[in-house]
Amino acid sequence: MSLSLAIMIEGQEGLTWEHWQRLARAADELGYESLFRSDHLTGLFGDSRRASLDTWASLTWLATGTTRIRFGPLVCPLTFHHPAMLAKRAAAVDVLSGGRFELGLGAGWHDGEHRMFGIPFPSVKERLDRLDCGARAIRALWQGVPVTLEQPYYPLVAAESYPRPVRGTLPLIIGGRGERRALRIIAEHADEWNTTRVTIEDYRRKLDALEQHCRAAGRDQATIKRSLMVPIIVGRSPAEVDARRQRAQAIFPRVPEDEAGWRSAGFLHGSPEQVRRDLTRWSELGVRRVMLQMLDHEDLGAIELIAREVMPGLR
Repeated sequence: MSLSLAIMIEGQEGLTWEHWQRLARAADELGYESLFRSDHLTGLFGDSRRASLDTWASLTWLATGTTRIRFGPLVCPLTFHHPAMLAKRAAAVDVLSGGRFELGLGAGWHDGEHRMFGIPFPSVKERLDRLDCGARAIRALWQGVPVTLEQPYYPLVAAESYPRPVRGTLPLIIGGRGERRALRIIAEHADEWNTTRVTIEDYRRKLDALEQHCRAAGRDQATIKRSLMVPIIVGRSPAEVDARRQRAQAIFPRVPEDEAGWRSAGFLHGSPEQVRRDLTRWSELGVRRVMLQMLDHEDLGAIELIAREVMPGLR
């Protein structure tokens, strides 16, 4: 089976309309399958004065500013958004785009931005409970009939939401890697499981956990598409690779300092041939889409290099 490539960027780290529009058009024209962006309110590990372009405004622009590429948030934390509003916004943007939208959901994780803006940040258990109930509510609101749903969070009473997505429903991507609870929620609700910050060895263990949860939920694991979000540094020469890694470190000071650190973390690093080889290993584990996390979203040269010299070998 083939592996599709997406671009993923951290929209809170200096993203402006000019950068977003230029990047989106490049990804659309260069043949990437999809484009995703984070949903945060401020720079996470660097300068909080960096531009942080609103997630839903930027996604709405993609609906008419691009022509082919699929797109969505990776992921919307339910600490920020009520699921009824997410269901309505996602359907509206999907209709505007002609059916190219995908909705990513998460429980929320960065306590600092919640504290900064006065947004409640419940316990891990409550956040996962809300993710479970929120995913169920969103699914119900796309059914096209009045729905009553009794549950601890986000109950529905004869609720309907129109317009519905172009195909009646949308791909629901849920991000998570916790083997006891997050993967259970994914087994019950997700069309696509997205994970990040894992090594191949970690991933094999999580696949086993997902299989157990799917069995308990009476679901075939093969019905859940698997994707990986992974930081990438690529260059035609060692000097080019080093320069890009140093730029990534300037934006995200917590990323590893050298090639050994990137590889031990499970990140992509090196020449187009090395990156293609590592992507093939992920494909052999059943990953069907890789969201390449471009830490320097202004580096269109790297995006073009991947499209020209990595992507063709994966088709």
